[in-house]
Amino acid sequence: MTCSAAKSSDRPPPVTGARTIPPIRLAAFDVDGVLTGGGLFYSGSGDAMKVFDVRDGMGIRLLQEAGIEVAIVTSRRAPMVEARAADLGIRNLQQGVQDKASAFAGLLSALAVAPEASAFMGDDLVDLPAFRLCGFAVTVADAPAVLKRHAGHVTRARGGHGAVREFCELLLHRQGILAARTRYFLGRPAG
Repeated sequence: MTCSAAKSSDRPPPVTGARTIPPIRLAAFDVDGVLTGGGLFYSGSGDAMKVFDVRDGMGIRLLQEAGIEVAIVTSRRAPMVEARAADLGIRNLQQGVQDKASAFAGLLSALAVAPEASAFMGDDLVDLPAFRLCGFAVTVADAPAVLKRHAGHVTRARGGHGAVREFCELLLHRQGILAARTRYFLGRPAG
């Protein structure tokens, strides 16, 4: 018995909004509500915990392998975010950021990336200033309506539940890289 070919539902979703995706060299992500579901779990001793989706992590690794720089820009500070960034090899981690526009502009400058060659994925009002700076703004399915109005793409998946992976695959597909990466994992030549 063999598996059937990819279904149309396996393809990345169409880009919503008026903009197309420019060639991206930097993809930056918020944490709470994007890389996680937005919930905070507290232990009896007051320690906070977050849950990250492993498929989102694979999407980030695929971006890195394609030469796309990855960054995390988040308003909160949490040791588990530092651990997750280290686990994924993300060198550009900014926590405790109150002004995401300044932080994102600093990343663009430090990495010598033009704003139009950058993407930012956020889920709440504090992310809107970064949306205005980047070439392609993305939000999650469960974001507030105002974020959806300012995003070039809204994922089908909710934050922390595959939205980052969906966005990563969309970027790689539009840049002509996803098919080659898929063939690699199938053990077939990239050509």
